[in-house]
Amino acid sequence: MKRTTLYPEHVRLGAKIVEFAGWEMPIQYTSVVAECKSVRERAGMFDVSHMGRLTFRGDRVLEFLEWITANDVSKLTNGGSQYSLLCYENGTCVDDIIVYRINENLFRMVVNAANHDKDLEWIKSHNTYGVAIEDETMQTAMIAVQGPKACEITQSLSKDNVLAIERFHSSECNVAGANSFIARTGYTGEDGFELVVPSQESVKVWQALLEKNVVPCGLAARDVLRVEAGLPLYGHELSDQISPIEAGLGWVVSKTKKFIGSDAIERMRKEGTRRKLVGILMDGRMVPREGYPVFCNGKEIGKMSSGVYSPTLERGIGFAFVSSEYAEEGLRCEVLIRDKGFPATVVSKRFLKKK
Repeated sequence: MKRTTLYPEHVRLGAKIVEFAGWEMPIQYTSVVAECKSVRERAGMFDVSHMGRLTFRGDRVLEFLEWITANDVSKLTNGGSQYSLLCYENGTCVDDIIVYRINENLFRMVVNAANHDKDLEWIKSHNTYGVAIEDETMQTAMIAVQGPKACEITQSLSKDNVLAIERFHSSECNVAGANSFIARTGYTGEDGFELVVPSQESVKVWQALLEKNVVPCGLAARDVLRVEAGLPLYGHELSDQISPIEAGLGWVVSKTKKFIGSDAIERMRKEGTRRKLVGILMDGRMVPREGYPVFCNGKEIGKMSSGVYSPTLERGIGFAFVSSEYAEEGLRCEVLIRDKGFPATVVSKRFLKKK
């Protein structure tokens, strides 16, 4: 079992530790509700060092990334980043990722922890472009600082102008005395930064944020926040059995370039898919957990892929894959919870709409 360099900090702060993707990670520190509220109302931070961090260098790096990723990497300028996908030939998903352009010959990529080894093997198997690929996961740590006050607090720890970094852009800055790769991205629906720092500097940065009263948050709160924001999780809303079109991620997929899986995805665009991902909003506080069946007029129309209690909405919410003919916002339905149907509504996947 692997541990991040911040593991001793999690233990010191009394976090409940669980196994996740081969790592010992904090699931929560105090309560999930309190941690979620800290992110929505002020600022919280997450140790996301378990996620894979890769760099790509070479004269043909852009050409290579255009071929292996679904989004249009060519649209990025220096310092820009984008959400994207790695796809199999049949159009299903290897992983969802973030790509960062540093310059024309240097890019970074963050991949999911559970897919790290698989992704790296798959990426290398397609590298006929002479691109140098480096895995920096164990040499670095990654801290996500999220919330309405996150940027302001991070700025207070830096002499560089981190507030000048635009959304989905990145820069090299010094934060709390550590040279950091800082990206204005996140997984909560809030503004904030993800800081990649040398492993040996991670505790110093973490403690500096603690001193600014940034609340440490665990993986449970992160899951609630990403569902509220309408964001997918690999293994739930994406997998090697699920296509971007089924998952409602067609906006991530280029319509103009050829890439691995593009022919299959184009067919799905034209022909449609038998199921679609929708948001499910419960009438009350019952939680529609993964795998629970969804019914409409007594007929089973799909199953939940994720479900949480939303402290922000004070309702049970989640995502479900339903038969395409039922993927209509406003449709009344029921979720079967412990052999009893509870009323709900099909809604937009973006439960929390931020400016």
